[in-house]
Amino acid sequence: MPKVVDHDERRRELAGAVWRVIARDGVANVSIRTVAAESGWSSGALRHYFATRDELLAFACERVIEQVTDRISRIRPEGSAREAVRRLLLETMPADEQRRTEASIAFSFLALGLGDPALARVQRLHLTSMAELCAGLVPHLAPHATAAQQHSLARRLHAVVDGLSVHVLAGHLTADEMITELDAHLETLFQYE
Repeated sequence: MPKVVDHDERRRELAGAVWRVIARDGVANVSIRTVAAESGWSSGALRHYFATRDELLAFACERVIEQVTDRISRIRPEGSAREAVRRLLLETMPADEQRRTEASIAFSFLALGLGDPALARVQRLHLTSMAELCAGLVPHLAPHATAAQQHSLARRLHAVVDGLSVHVLAGHLTADEMITELDAHLETLFQYE
């Protein structure tokens, strides 16, 4: 009897291998060969799922976005609005090793997307997902702000979250310093209560 292969599971395994290569060696070292070696597959078997490095990278980034979105969707609000928003935002930021790897993958697409339309699509997906999250959170922090103020505050919140994340990834801030700065920014939003 032929073996039944779960292709979705195999693709998830490969995404995990990409994440491990990025976490250990950086995105520049992701290739069909390095991911094949990391996953224990042959390059030929891997190419059955992903013909190019860019396809592999795009899938790995999309999986990060799905994983973070799923994790956020399972969080039940607890505490004050500010505490709940803080908790949700920290799920997207490099506050620990897992989230640092996720952020490294997502932010690698900022540079990669500049020269490749297929990777730019994934870059837009990441940025759009984060913008939508911030737009959905701001009304809880600044319920009395006008719609125009909330729109502006959501854009600033997105910029702060992304900026702090990039600074941690670049080694300019520690995760604890990032959290302190996020808390300070969230405090400023309360002027609109």
